[in-house]
Amino acid sequence: MEKPKYLAILILIGGKSTRFGTEKAAVDFFGKPLILHQIETLNNFDEDIFLVAHSEDQVFDYHKLIEFPKEITFIVDDREKFKYPKIFNPMLGIYSGLKELIRLNFEKVFLLSCDMPLIKPEIIELMIKESEDYDCCIPRWNNGFLEPFFAIYPVEKGYYKAKEILTKENYGLYNFIDKNWRINFVSVEKSIQPLDKKLVSLININGPIDIAKLIKFYKQNSGY
Repeated sequence: MEKPKYLAILILIGGKSTRFGTEKAAVDFFGKPLILHQIETLNNFDEDIFLVAHSEDQVFDYHKLIEFPKEITFIVDDREKFKYPKIFNPMLGIYSGLKELIRLNFEKVFLLSCDMPLIKPEIIELMIKESEDYDCCIPRWNNGFLEPFFAIYPVEKGYYKAKEILTKENYGLYNFIDKNWRINFVSVEKSIQPLDKKLVSLININGPIDIAKLIKFYKQNSGY
């Protein structure tokens, strides 16, 4: 039997980007699509990278817009457990990604959204280290707020949890974090911020105004 692989990186790109009018991951940020900023950072690590799209059509559209590195693998949403063909749901992307990662014999997954272009390698390295001996590793702020789209989860346990959520139609991502898992909550303020003073790794881009703010921030904080 093939030895399990420890970690895969799974980036969700399947959301419908109505605010941008185009695919969010392809939005230009300093002359480069958002997703390529992420991929360039993640390529510093010897981990397989998977992008989860909502359809083959979306994959085709992305390939027209972006020249991806050859080692990037696409996964398409498996809608067998999801009865709403016109709805794009992050939990469906998680379920579909984990289903494929089980087939490929991965133990854990680093889950990311595609709208975090300034992730720092030091933070990726910290999260991977902190995931050892735990099922799940997730950043937590002092106020209790979690960062579920920047976290490491167990592949097999996560797959069955996502399947259960799709069946019960209670799609909130916080429901995906099972209290029975061994969870390492990594303090944002105590553990992440010393390595990323401006906490740019956790900045999400949800609309054009966020792009404008981030460009302004980037220019004002050269070497952030």
